Amino acid sequence: MNQVRLKWGERTLDAANQQKILGYFIEEAREHLETLAQGVMDLPKVCKDPEALNELFRAAHSVKGGSAMLGYDSIQKTAHRLEDCFKILKEHDVPVDGRLEALFLKGYDTLHTLLDHLESPDGLQDATASRITKAAEPDFDTLENYLHQLVSGEVIEESPKPQKAPSAPPPPSDPFANETKALLKEMLALFKAKATPEGRKQLQKLCVRLAKLAPKEKGWQMVTKSCHQAIGNPKYSYRTLAPVIIKELKHNSDLKVLGQSEDIQVSPALKQLADAKTPQVLIPVEPKAAAKTLMNVFSKQQLSQLVELLAAK
Repeated sequence: MNQVRLKWGERTLDAANQQKILGYFIEEAREHLETLAQGVMDLPKVCKDPEALNELFRAAHSVKGGSAMLGYDSIQKTAHRLEDCFKILKEHDVPVDGRLEALFLKGYDTLHTLLDHLESPDGLQDATASRITKAAEPDFDTLENYLHQLVSGEVIEESPKPQKAPSAPPPPSDPFANETKALLKEMLALFKAKATPEGRKQLQKLCVRLAKLAPKEKGWQMVTKSCHQAIGNPKYSYRTLAPVIIKELKHNSDLKVLGQSEDIQVSPALKQLADAKTPQVLIPVEPKAAAKTLMNVFSKQQLSQLVELLAAK
């Protein structure tokens, strides 16, 4: 890993300390992602609770602010668009339907994917960030337009979409979809509680129950098994596990419902959690960008205080 040292007088901020700063951001962002995941999956109920809506708005706002400070424009812009959409929900009485839930979930998935790349060994490369955000722009435009239609009461009916369309929500009558959603809600409730050995056992039991919903689907069996293994590692905190596992199970269950079982697979992020004997937080450092950002954001005195704080950790 490249070493970068920022010198201000006698103070030096090296790559290790830069990595700690990014680590703090990742840790907080994962916590906010858990809040967003729970809210998006229970959107009809959340929209009737002003405080719950405020929590979603604040979660997106916090990710936006942290990523802006560190210079990750793609994460900032994605979080900002989610924040704007939650603002509409806060300010208007919006009727929630399956399409709106699916669109919000896609927005959440985009933010989650960007953070997954940021935390991966290769980091969030500019080309990757650009590709992800560009692909998500039409979905965010559709989400904002649909929200305005719902607010005005002028919803434009769309022609039926093919069964394999990625954005189509799971049919409400599908037993697998219904049972999966119920079990994921139980998982979220456990992840929100304090981590205990008994809690982990309960989470693993839910993984077993999820596996039994599709015993002949090889891909689904691999996904649920990997989730089971990751949860069993006591050194991984709930805030680390929850966003990856919930997203993994939701995404792959949707693929099965949509008839795309051949696309079900274990993501690199989940594989890393499942295979690692000792958890590692891999935070990529982009030396030039980090150095430029820190010099722009912090004064000489603030950097000195930050170095002292990090040295005390």
